[in-house]
Amino acid sequence: MRIITGSARGVSLFTLAGENTRPTSERAKEAVFSMLQFEIEGRRVLDLFAGSGQMGLEALSRGAEFAVLVDKSREAAAVIEKNVAKTKLGEKCRVICGDSLDYLKKQKDRFDIVWLDPPYDSGLLKQALGLLLERDFLKPSTTLVCESREEDIFAGAEELRKQFLVVRKTKYGIAHVTLLKPLS
Repeated sequence: MRIITGSARGVSLFTLAGENTRPTSERAKEAVFSMLQFEIEGRRVLDLFAGSGQMGLEALSRGAEFAVLVDKSREAAAVIEKNVAKTKLGEKCRVICGDSLDYLKKQKDRFDIVWLDPPYDSGLLKQALGLLLERDFLKPSTTLVCESREEDIFAGAEELRKQFLVVRKTKYGIAHVTLLKPLS
């Protein structure tokens, strides 16, 4: 796993050992960043369930203004810190070792791009989307990038479906990537 382009291009990233963290595949990451290429520069990024921090760090490498990377695992937060140091992007980000949902309940920051890649089948994606709406984190122009095993991320959550516009959906292996914009 590496940074694809930008100021930290080619830097190999550390990952967690074991099966607890599932990094976004290189192919999926490249496709997502191709979709977002004109939306990144100068933007504020939130990477929830950050794992190794690769998505937030890639955005910073490509010119994002600032990123917050959140993961509840101490081991993951330590890996993210190592990756921040290795990419030399520390001035442009904050790493938080804490629960992503708790972060959403306490913070008031607004973001331009939000990555949501919780553990599959955990139900955390829908909870996070609900909290993002409830806590007014989203600007009308915010792009949300959701990664899930489910093709329909709103299955069983019709009220959420009414709050978002699905901009694009694509599949990479078992991962479904859905780009959303808030409707209000």
